[in-house]
Amino acid sequence: MEGSGTGLDRFVVLTGGPGSGKSTLIDRLEALGYSTTEEAGRAIIQDQSAIGGRALPWADKDLFAELMLSWELRSLRAAAAQGPGPVFFDRGVVDVIGYLRLEGRPVPDHMHRAALRHRYHRRVFAAPPWPEIFRNDAERKQSVEEAERTYEAVTGAYADYGYELVTLPKAPVEVRSRFLLDNIPLS
Repeated sequence: MEGSGTGLDRFVVLTGGPGSGKSTLIDRLEALGYSTTEEAGRAIIQDQSAIGGRALPWADKDLFAELMLSWELRSLRAAAAQGPGPVFFDRGVVDVIGYLRLEGRPVPDHMHRAALRHRYHRRVFAAPPWPEIFRNDAERKQSVEEAERTYEAVTGAYADYGYELVTLPKAPVEVRSRFLLDNIPLS
């Protein structure tokens, strides 16, 4: 987080469209002993579905985005409290802006401020669309085409906020994790 001495050097974001292997890679990094965060969107959909809430992408896109932003800010605070060492994020604040752009929704000023204030490592790792592994489930209702548009929206948002995008290879998770760890200078 800008100004606090954390974030820029040790908070690493994985982004991309749904069904591109991000969460599998996050799980692999956690198994290797790294600190990780849970994806906001999936958790919010699970929680809201369980209680009959309306903060769902198919019910109230703006409220869903607000809850995702809150989740990401909480994840940043929790990661900062963990002490030294890298933390790998399954998406970040800028993903919320990418989501709103994808949906043709306005990006509120407070979300723009959040993206400027709460920064991550300059390199963001992007999982490209991968139709061969894409699967729908209870929380993932998008089509492959929507997943591709999501990839374009979130990577475009990260580029607009000055991040360097590194495309992950379409390869087994062991190869992807080694690629990521080899391509990020961690202190």
